[in-house]
Amino acid sequence: MAQLAAQIQSQDEEFRRRLGRLLRSGPIPTSVVDEIREGAPADLVIIDIRFEVSSAMANIERLRATSPNVGIFAIAAVADPDLILQSMRAGANEFFTWPPADETFHGAVRRLTARRETTQGAKPTSTTFVFFGAKGGAGTTTVAVNCGVEVARLTKRSTVILDLKPGLGEVGLFLGVRPRYTIVDALDNLHRLDREFLRELVTKHKSGLEILAGSDNFDRPGAADSGVIEELFRLVSKQYDYMLIDAGSQINSCAVAALYSADRIFLIANPDVPSVRNAQRLLERIRELGASGDRVRLLLNRAVEPLPVPRKQIENALGHPVHHMFPSDYKTVSNALNSGVPLTMAGNSDMAAQFDHFTRQLIDPSFTAAPAEPAKKGLLGFEKIASLW
Repeated sequence: MAQLAAQIQSQDEEFRRRLGRLLRSGPIPTSVVDEIREGAPADLVIIDIRFEVSSAMANIERLRATSPNVGIFAIAAVADPDLILQSMRAGANEFFTWPPADETFHGAVRRLTARRETTQGAKPTSTTFVFFGAKGGAGTTTVAVNCGVEVARLTKRSTVILDLKPGLGEVGLFLGVRPRYTIVDALDNLHRLDREFLRELVTKHKSGLEILAGSDNFDRPGAADSGVIEELFRLVSKQYDYMLIDAGSQINSCAVAALYSADRIFLIANPDVPSVRNAQRLLERIRELGASGDRVRLLLNRAVEPLPVPRKQIENALGHPVHHMFPSDYKTVSNALNSGVPLTMAGNSDMAAQFDHFTRQLIDPSFTAAPAEPAKKGLLGFEKIASLW
């Protein structure tokens, strides 16, 4: 799925807010940029023509002349035939009245994306997977790292993993590497983040997976970086076929930017009451933010039968199906972590088989081979819980 960069041109704050939410809630991952950077034009520009019509038309003409491939949407107060014709002649691709209907608007974005993908020389952006934990210690980094290794191994395509957690990022540790640079170095040098410079910042693992490591600074990336983090995702996505993001377990501005950029959001939870409760609240928050809910896949980690909370009960409580369950194997996971060798490269195990199956299905949804059966007995002897609350 392609990822778009959109700019909204209007003096009306409510207009910009509602259009931003509409763009991000659609089926095409879209980042909203404040300005068009030189050498990196937006894919879509939405122009408010409700008030200053003559200046708006001049702006459309100027934009079409300087950026012939950009998509231009004009939004007016009324559907006046003369105004529609004037907009089309100026160079607009689509015309809407305010406020645009969701499905009509999303259909126009899909058409724009299809045109981009068939344009000669247009390079699709990466497929982006975001991993987010229902709570700290849910196993988010374990899942993200092993999926990244498997994506790189199975596809033989360029793959990068970004560690968003400030101060406590562990992606490099899990992979047994010591990166020289971190994601903060990328954020501070965004103006020159081309292919060659990015190669200097990432660390390459022997599996082929490349790593943009987490910062040692507990304050970064943080709220002050929220204006550039989406642009970082966009620039990195143009250099790789697959981009994975370990977004931690806190809903902050950087994590929200990652959610907006995702083709798939993997919410990792454990089958216990606190984790399920957090997952419920996070799913609600994701919907409130406007990040399209149909991109979310729920993963249960450390899922050992009999589950402390039955799977059906979890699904009913969340109103969301469980996409995949990973078994619990503390010894295998601990050995892999302490050795810095990913599970999928540490030898045959139920966990390695699970990640192999999960990742094959991730990159090829038609893959249907059965995964290995999870273990039947829990390490801690949990018993089923009759009710969640």
